[in-house]
Amino acid sequence: MKVLITGAQGQLGQDVTSICGQAGLEVTSCSRAELDITDEDQCLQVVTGHRPDCIIHCAAYTAVDAAESDLDGAFRVNAIGTRNVAMAAERVGCKLVYISTDYVFNGHSDKPYQEYDLVDPQTVYGKSKYAGEQIVRDFCTRWFIVRTSWVFGIHGSNFVKTMLRLGQEKPLLQVVHDQKGSPTYTVDLARFLVNLISTEKYGIYHASNSGSCTWFEFTEAIFTEAKKELNLTITAKLEPCTTEQFPRPAKRPSNSVMEHLAIRVNDLEELPHWKDGLRRFMLEMKQQPDLYL
Repeated sequence: MKVLITGAQGQLGQDVTSICGQAGLEVTSCSRAELDITDEDQCLQVVTGHRPDCIIHCAAYTAVDAAESDLDGAFRVNAIGTRNVAMAAERVGCKLVYISTDYVFNGHSDKPYQEYDLVDPQTVYGKSKYAGEQIVRDFCTRWFIVRTSWVFGIHGSNFVKTMLRLGQEKPLLQVVHDQKGSPTYTVDLARFLVNLISTEKYGIYHASNSGSCTWFEFTEAIFTEAKKELNLTITAKLEPCTTEQFPRPAKRPSNSVMEHLAIRVNDLEELPHWKDGLRRFMLEMKQQPDLYL
């Protein structure tokens, strides 16, 4: 299978590229410099030139807070850029995987969100990503929409790396304890995507590592694993705080946990527990210490 990956230099894109290669797929990795998804003509030229069997669309505007004051920028990438990729995919008749987010929901539910629950995005980022979902469904015949959450990986910046740095620098670290979600290791998500594209089981999927926690509980686990696997000295005293104590431009959902209904009913393999993903992430960092701070 020939796979084209957009946003291939991003946090998820780099692991998707690696896992696809390990699976023996013929991979075309496109960085932003090689494929600007906001350029309609370039999208069509690149996709028709390579004629992939599947596009895994990792390129996205993911700066949640910045999007609140950059509505045009967020929609230009997440909506119009996705339209350009979707039109090109349909032109060559290939499958399209669109990576979406838990932010399409309002975060108020007291239960995990199912794939078919009503969406209600509360932020510019969430609204722009949902616009991308709608475009994929409208423009493509063979599509997978994969919503994920709390992503961390060896490449780029993420919550785990930030907490490791702050844990070694700060005497006191306050982390919110009233927002719940499911951390997702990019390697596990990439493996799920590789398995998914080998099927014809199109539709919407929630794909995060199993289990859930608060950001505070996640940080506790990060520090525990860092001391055990990396022998790091964590100086920060960890304290829980509320969302109100840590205001941000974009509203954060209090509940980001997503149920994996579509994975189960389509007889696909669940992603491992987030604690297992975190442990393997730490082991990966141990092998590449220059990448984790």
